[in-house]
Amino acid sequence: MLHTVRSRPWTCRVCLQRLQRSNAERTFATAVAADQQQASVDFAAASKFAKQRDDETLRRVFDSRPFWREFSNRRANSSKRTGIVQNQYLSNPEGFRQFAQTSLQKCQRIVSKVLGASTLEDYKSMAKDLDRLSDLLCRVIDLSDFVRGNHPDPRIQEAATQAYALMFEYMNILNTTTGLHDQLKKAAATPEVTSSWTEGEKMVAQILIKDFSNSAIHMPPKDRQRFVNLSNDISQLGSDFANGAEPARPHVVLSKSSVQGLDPVVVHQLQRWNSVPIPTWGMEPRLALRSMHNEQARREVYMATRTSSKRQIHRLEELLSKRAELAKLSGYTTYAHMALSDKMAKTPEAVSNFLTALIDNNRVPVQEELSKLQRIKGSSPLQPWDHAYYVQKRVLDYAMARRSRELSRVPEFFSLGTVMQGLSRLWNRLYGLRLVPQETLPGETWNSDVRRLDVVDESGQHIAVIYCDLFTRPNKSPNPAHFTLRCAREISADEIAESAAMDPPSHPNDGMATAMIPGSNTLRQLPTIALVCDFPEPPVSGNGPPTLLSEHSVRTLFHEMGHAVHSVLGQTPLQSISGTRCSTDFAELPSVLMESFATAPEVLSLYARHWESDQPLSENMMQSMAADRAANGNIYGAVENEAQILMALVDQAYHALAAGNGSKRSIDSTGIYHQVFSTHCSLPDPQDSNPLTSWQGFFGHLYGYGATYYSYIFDRAIANKIWQDVFQAGKLSIDRQAGERYKNEVLRWGGGRNGWHCVAGVLGDANASNANGRLAEGGEEAMREVGRWGLGRDGI
Repeated sequence: MLHTVRSRPWTCRVCLQRLQRSNAERTFATAVAADQQQASVDFAAASKFAKQRDDETLRRVFDSRPFWREFSNRRANSSKRTGIVQNQYLSNPEGFRQFAQTSLQKCQRIVSKVLGASTLEDYKSMAKDLDRLSDLLCRVIDLSDFVRGNHPDPRIQEAATQAYALMFEYMNILNTTTGLHDQLKKAAATPEVTSSWTEGEKMVAQILIKDFSNSAIHMPPKDRQRFVNLSNDISQLGSDFANGAEPARPHVVLSKSSVQGLDPVVVHQLQRWNSVPIPTWGMEPRLALRSMHNEQARREVYMATRTSSKRQIHRLEELLSKRAELAKLSGYTTYAHMALSDKMAKTPEAVSNFLTALIDNNRVPVQEELSKLQRIKGSSPLQPWDHAYYVQKRVLDYAMARRSRELSRVPEFFSLGTVMQGLSRLWNRLYGLRLVPQETLPGETWNSDVRRLDVVDESGQHIAVIYCDLFTRPNKSPNPAHFTLRCAREISADEIAESAAMDPPSHPNDGMATAMIPGSNTLRQLPTIALVCDFPEPPVSGNGPPTLLSEHSVRTLFHEMGHAVHSVLGQTPLQSISGTRCSTDFAELPSVLMESFATAPEVLSLYARHWESDQPLSENMMQSMAADRAANGNIYGAVENEAQILMALVDQAYHALAAGNGSKRSIDSTGIYHQVFSTHCSLPDPQDSNPLTSWQGFFGHLYGYGATYYSYIFDRAIANKIWQDVFQAGKLSIDRQAGERYKNEVLRWGGGRNGWHCVAGVLGDANASNANGRLAEGGEEAMREVGRWGLGRDGI
């Protein structure tokens, strides 16, 4: 339920320290005045440093190890130490326990206040009180969860895990505390209370009431216990399913003659006498499907790699059965109805409208792609096991005929430092923001290679902190990710006084970044973000090329920074709706849209420069890149899009199953899977094997994204439309007016505005005369309209 600074003192920490030293009678207004005076002095000092110097420093801290060592060591001998991400508690393992216990005590005081509420004023403050309760829980849970997965010290990992477990257990207790639910429901049903609430407070109240409902708090004790048992079973089954994917057969044994075309090095590694066992899991079968000339051999590998073990299929069917029962117990027709009730889609019928419209939109380009491959194959029909092979042949033919030496040099223009420069310059052009590297205090980062960037607006106001953990190291996850370590929210005067009265006095944001909202007496906790990637390190000596990124890696970095800009600009007064805390089927919109900027010619001209000569990427090279993307998109983009649509359709079909009446329902997940594919797949669905293929056992996202797998392609369709209509397919990719429009209609709201209102607002009056004019209403027809927009030809 109740379910992210200090190189220059741009935060109000100096003010808060003064507040803590002063006596209890000192007023909040006096403290604010002191802070504003200090801020003006700091900004005057900061303004002496030209933006150009910050821009150049940004490039060098990522591209030059010697420069980074010098930059990062400036404060290494400082007598002042801090905790991880400047959290005052997290300077040692024991600090995690103290952090959790102190936060827990603050939570308990809020719970007592809410449970004891009796006056109108008590109820008027309830949405804010519960939002703060949620913030206190998330402060520990989000940061501890990140640290335990990313910190290299096992002692810190263990301490963070214990802090996480303590607060998570307490959160589960709160989610079943009927008094909290009853008090919030009473507040939400009192007109004198709700008339005083902002739209954000109303939305937070609705979110929390829904979370209570999802915890079965309204059920009689017997049903509630059944709900808890089912939830625990689903959690265990889901974890087992997501982590237990395994094929029915470990190998497909082929003769050496039938694997011709496969890389001889791979054949030599796999060969056993005159046979070649091809594993059915990992990279080898993918290479085999792309390269083996023998169609029957490809068929055997394809069928085996898409047939799951019976144990895994049983896990899935148990999971689906228990989810259906859980939904019925909660008063929903199906699990899909339950999962979608608070999403933009609202209903399974609306999702079906979107996906079927998308299939129709995608059908012609799919047929065009398959026709090209069919002509290469000849007279016999193209089969599913042919696709990767003939795509590879066509890609190689294209590469031999058209790829130039010039195109192979493109990564030389994408050093990590220049790409970070480009992101800062783009944000500055679109939103008036820039990224400023900052030295860190001893203890502030979890690894010495982590760079800290402060996000600064046009007035010099510090508005966010981003920690960039972008380089590879042993045991680090290879998956790129964005983490909100702390959300934005407004901090009340009462909280500041509470922190000052603690023994010893504490910082109201645990020492992490804060700032005064300009022109007000309001203190804000700033979003603190971590970006994690797995790029190779630049050379230690500084000689040779820095970290050079492929075009794919550039798009990945832009994608993650799309999440970051949502966190940075979505600074709402309440943390429950700030930044990326929005509907699941809206959360990927900013990140998917950001990918389009990465290689737009206008944006490339901002940053793509040769790592050594500093020469800009030529127009010819930009055109070659665009031609390469278009060619690959025309070869396989639509078929890849169709694969994602089919997966979303399977997800919907599974979670649209109703629970049986009085007896356990038998679910045939393999039959449902083949029904969807035989109805919608453009390539023939092989149903003549024994047993039938059962690829659904490898579809781990069925657990984490149950009934919502459509979300990514839904956001992709919306992002394509915004890119075309607002940014004019890249012609306005660095236009401030377009950026402000997108910021004001989408980003700044976080999750505090209905997603349909955001989409309708940013697309504007040009769409009012047709079906788009009803976008703000949402519903089934709006979902169908988004499906008609399509996914483009790049592929997913």
